[in-house]
Amino acid sequence: MVLTEERYGAAPVLGAATLQDFRNSLHGQLVLPQDAEYDEVRKVFNAMIDRRPALIVQCIDTHDVVQSVQFARSHNLPVAMRGGGHSVAGHSMIEGGLLIDLSLMKNVEVDPVKRIAKAQPGLRLGEYIAETEKWGLVTPTGTASDTGLAGLALGGGYGWLSGKYGMTVDNILGFEVVTADGQVLHASETENADLFWALRGGSGNFGVVTSFELKLYMVTEVFGGMLLYPFAMAREVLRFYREVASTAPDELTTYAALLTAPDGQKMVAILACYTGSMKEGERVLAPIREFGPPVVDLMRPMRYSEVNTLIDEANPQGMQNYWKWNGLKDLPDEAIDAIVDAYARVPSPRSAILIDQLHGAASRVSPTATAFAHRDAPHGLVIISLWDDPSEAEVNIAWTKELAAATEEYSTGGIYVNAEFGDKAHAAFGVNYERLSQIKAKYDPTNFFRHNQNIKPTVNAG
Repeated sequence: MVLTEERYGAAPVLGAATLQDFRNSLHGQLVLPQDAEYDEVRKVFNAMIDRRPALIVQCIDTHDVVQSVQFARSHNLPVAMRGGGHSVAGHSMIEGGLLIDLSLMKNVEVDPVKRIAKAQPGLRLGEYIAETEKWGLVTPTGTASDTGLAGLALGGGYGWLSGKYGMTVDNILGFEVVTADGQVLHASETENADLFWALRGGSGNFGVVTSFELKLYMVTEVFGGMLLYPFAMAREVLRFYREVASTAPDELTTYAALLTAPDGQKMVAILACYTGSMKEGERVLAPIREFGPPVVDLMRPMRYSEVNTLIDEANPQGMQNYWKWNGLKDLPDEAIDAIVDAYARVPSPRSAILIDQLHGAASRVSPTATAFAHRDAPHGLVIISLWDDPSEAEVNIAWTKELAAATEEYSTGGIYVNAEFGDKAHAAFGVNYERLSQIKAKYDPTNFFRHNQNIKPTVNAG
């Protein structure tokens, strides 16, 4: 099974001369369905997403983005934007429209004195961190090196440094963005402040971001890794994890996971990252490492770039993917029972359940300070279904939905825009939806950027 979609109305017929003029206006490449590289270029992270855009523009600069937006508007073409191509729900690929492909825009400029990085939207986290670590500096980012920086930063940005330094959205100083009318704007606390607020969590609703300005912190080493326990201990380990997470200092971020080892054995894991002195990290993590004890202890001092690869192998490119995310008010025994019982009958050994953490600096930010609203959920339940055979989609999707429904009563009602299928914009943006809708009406009144977890513009907004 693959996920396709209906076209947004009848696709216009574009003549050869029109396409050639458009091609000539670009600094980058225009890729069409008849081109040899087309099928390779349209591939995205999730193999369930099989869509055929009418045109793909491989942008290399802001000029190309402006040209693409203006061309799409002139010819009534729907658009999608792709940075890292990691959108599990398929927002970075479109059927029958124009794909603004930013994946070649990978420049990073680091100011080690001001501790600011200027980064383009085609970067994946591993690429971005590799550049900033050359200076001993990092930005709080996500937990997998293959994730796109742009999608992560625009949606929120859970990660290993969130307790100490906040989420990715809390560490953005400015954006360069191409809006729906083809303007190039700078958004910061002092310029277009309403747009700056909306872009920090509003996802792809307000324009095409062509550059991010991000805070950097001096982090040369963290103490972290993974502890693995047999699945028979899953309830005991998750209850212990609940205690650890509830008392964790800002410097310590912890996740829990249910997964299947390469030998087919189900396991339960605690993952951790301590940001501070290695001696103090070893002291703080000692009682956690002694619990059980674990059958495997992979915790040690490591670079931040390395801790961002801990789950890479479990979530490779090109798999069938279907994810759900519930923001949890807490983690009661009943929720733990539902999670463990569900994983006991998981249909695919590739699938995993992740319990993430939002605490410390990230939790002390007001839900209305940025467009990301879910500061009231100390944990997110991330149900990650992965499988190889497309014919097995129905059973895997059903399993995912069943667990999401079984834990809904423990949820805040919120969902994470970067980890959810379906049109649930009010749940994704929570208390901020109405303000976002008003800002949408100002910068995108025709809802040009709608191939996303869509915020509809307020009608007749002033």
